[in-house]
Amino acid sequence: MTIAVCIEAPKIIVRRIVLDNAGIPKGTTLKHSGDNTAAASTSDGDAFAGITIEEKTADDGVTNIGVALDGVFKMDTTAAAINVGEFVSIGGSQQVAVTAGTADLVDGSQFGRAEETRDGDNRIRVRLGGV
Repeated sequence: MTIAVCIEAPKIIVRRIVLDNAGIPKGTTLKHSGDNTAAASTSDGDAFAGITIEEKTADDGVTNIGVALDGVFKMDTTAAAINVGEFVSIGGSQQVAVTAGTADLVDGSQFGRAEETRDGDNRIRVRLGGV
């Protein structure tokens, strides 16, 4: 699993409930999986719950994790073109894609804005929150 790399430190951090048996690396894009409950994002259209700012070891007795809701991260993209300034959403397992109109707004997967154009390495800077 390729993870997001923090470039600009977040200022908005919240706690999300996670399963004790889940191992979650730092920089993992999370999806909502219940009331304030989160898990690693696995598919296009997952509702964005944040990016982890700490590692969670499986079966360690911990059932919550800190996640960023802002900041700038270097993230993997799908194969689709992404231009600087476009809104992005969860596009697959730990990947971002261009927001697909109102559908991504409705399902909650839109979460940021591209700060660079996608090139051959498939990684771009994304500002969470889209400001």
